Amino acid sequence: MGFQMREVMTGNHEFEPGHGEPGKRFMEFRVVWGADQMRPWADPLGDRFMVNDLEGTVTIEGLCRDAPCAGTLEMRYFKDGSIRYSFEVTVDGTVYEYVGQKMHIRPWNLPWSHTTCFGRLTKKETGELVSVSLTHFRLRTALSFLASFRLRT
Repeated sequence: MGFQMREVMTGNHEFEPGHGEPGKRFMEFRVVWGADQMRPWADPLGDRFMVNDLEGTVTIEGLCRDAPCAGTLEMRYFKDGSIRYSFEVTVDGTVYEYVGQKMHIRPWNLPWSHTTCFGRLTKKETGELVSVSLTHFRLRTALSFLASFRLRT
């Protein structure tokens, strides 16, 4: 038995020089994440501890709109106090890798740390930085996020 949830992160990104129009531009990813099996997900000694599969779509204004993406969401509370989103998206034959982190997660700052994600988009083949982003989980969507929880068999 496993589970899944739907999450939307919305904000802005800025291209690095030479990769697109300068200035802040819209960015959003809509993903479903979860685990197929609870036992490995909940095993603190295993390599899948609190690691979730992730898939959905990403819009990066100036690069792609609702492009399919897939990767993982790692809840790294006990490693480094973070949540890490890692996914790939292919645009016009180029594979990009996005890594975003919600950082400095502590019990006293959950409204900030669980809602703010700092991201970097790179070309997978070369590691070249394409864009940096700041996206947010909107608290007004918390009820729909919680209501999206589904058990999987």
